[in-house]
Amino acid sequence: MAKLTDAQRAQLKLKLRLWGRKWWNRIWPAGAVIALGAGGATGFEPWHLWPLTLLSIAGLGWLVSRVAGPGWAFFCGWLWGVGHFSAGNNWIATAFTYQSKMPAALGGAAVVGLSLYLAVWPGLAALLAWYFRDRPVARVTGFAGAWILAELGRAWVITGFAWNPLGAVLLGGFAHPGLAGLAPWLGTYGLSGLVVLLAGCLGEGVRLWRDIRAALALRPANDDGADPRRALRVAGALVAGPLVLVGAGMVWPTPAERVGRVAYTLIQPNVSQEDLDDPAHFDAQFRQSAALSAPRPGPHWRAGQPRLVLWPESGVPEFVRDGYPAWYYAYTFGNDPWLARLRLGRVIGPGGVLLTGTVDLDLKGEEAVGGQNVITAINDQGKITATYAKAHLVPFGEYLPFRSILKPLGLERLVPGNIDFRPGPGPATVDLGPLGRAGMQICYEIIFSGQTTDRAHRADYLFNPSNDGWFGAWGPPQHLAQARLRAIEEGLPVLRSTTNGVSAVVDSSGVVRAHVPRYQAGRLDGLIPAASAPTWFSRWGNMVPVAIAVLLLGASTLVLRSRRG
Repeated sequence: MAKLTDAQRAQLKLKLRLWGRKWWNRIWPAGAVIALGAGGATGFEPWHLWPLTLLSIAGLGWLVSRVAGPGWAFFCGWLWGVGHFSAGNNWIATAFTYQSKMPAALGGAAVVGLSLYLAVWPGLAALLAWYFRDRPVARVTGFAGAWILAELGRAWVITGFAWNPLGAVLLGGFAHPGLAGLAPWLGTYGLSGLVVLLAGCLGEGVRLWRDIRAALALRPANDDGADPRRALRVAGALVAGPLVLVGAGMVWPTPAERVGRVAYTLIQPNVSQEDLDDPAHFDAQFRQSAALSAPRPGPHWRAGQPRLVLWPESGVPEFVRDGYPAWYYAYTFGNDPWLARLRLGRVIGPGGVLLTGTVDLDLKGEEAVGGQNVITAINDQGKITATYAKAHLVPFGEYLPFRSILKPLGLERLVPGNIDFRPGPGPATVDLGPLGRAGMQICYEIIFSGQTTDRAHRADYLFNPSNDGWFGAWGPPQHLAQARLRAIEEGLPVLRSTTNGVSAVVDSSGVVRAHVPRYQAGRLDGLIPAASAPTWFSRWGNMVPVAIAVLLLGASTLVLRSRRG
């Protein structure tokens, strides 16, 4: 091969340099938008850096208003979503560390792969918002209305994945609800629209400030009789207003506590995910939970009175329902479900009722062909008095979608087990007599706004047993935040018992009245907080944010038409 001359070598270097610059100029803007979206995810727990979320949304709105067409607007929103969901849902990768059939290295790829789909929804919101780009008011209200509809779609299409709605960044600390206290009138997705409105005001304020300063640099302030100082004050208010409003909400005084009459004991046994489904640890798990649940007379409860005892999802790993072949009870206390239930009844004591997560099986002959993730109510006599079956199941967690296709490719569920769960009929209220009417939501179900209660039979409180042990570091605090949103918008207290945190009692205003931190064993005793009067959202559900979105988009359309007319 002939050697290159110096001139040819120089020409080749120039071509490579120009090629590299060309691709760099294409790649770095996309990377910047992805980073902008990732920064917006820090407004969620555990960081709660909500100003960055406002700035992130404001930046996306600015980009959408400047691109050349709706396709580019969608692409900007999609890139933003890839960064946003990859950062916010990073906890999903942890699930792969508990699944021996799939390598843990797939966890990161799974997070990004899911984000490629979820990013479609902010992309669609950005696409719709592009059509309102010509007027400042229309830009802000149009983007907010589009975002509400996009989040509703994300929560519904293909079973939905409603994790981390944008409105969650408005929650204050444990002691106050923040601006999320508006959820009874707006709903969670309405709160998300409020975040976009605030971010839009921030972005328009920055844009106006920049334009005014540029104009003042070119001509005297009073050439046309206008007062530039007033215009600057308006711009300053648009910039500072959203930050001050949200910041004030974060430190709003704690609402007064309102307690009911039902005594409860809620436990967190601190069972590691590695040991949870290992039969060798079943007896130790029971002893731990039993010790935490033992009757302790105190200011809220006296011996002989009714008491509600709350255990987490997977709180009883044994089979407690009758009718299975004998070998299914090999790890059940006394090899007998009746004895196992009676042992549980003695733990909770006279007058008590235990609500705990268990599993019911579907049998074909003697083979388990399916099952249900359930909450089982067991009284002090060891009798099953009620059952609730989880309705909104976790894809790849509780069932493998497209099993006939994906299993031959080596894909499995992300938690142990080979059978697929089937869903229950939906939200239900269980009447526990003197212990009140309990609404049931198992783990992941609590994240779906408007789908957590039986509206025809209003509950007194919601019980949300969960296993967050495979949710990584970010997942559990985000999960609790979304449970707080359900409490606020429905006006119902939420009691969360988890395997290893965060367990909590949340009142109907979203205040965390008591909690057990992660990776600690503990119990909470007290009286279940009282429910609020039925809220606007509890009556109308997600018709409320849909109506808000329609009003915002309608107002944006009128603003544009008034200019064109």
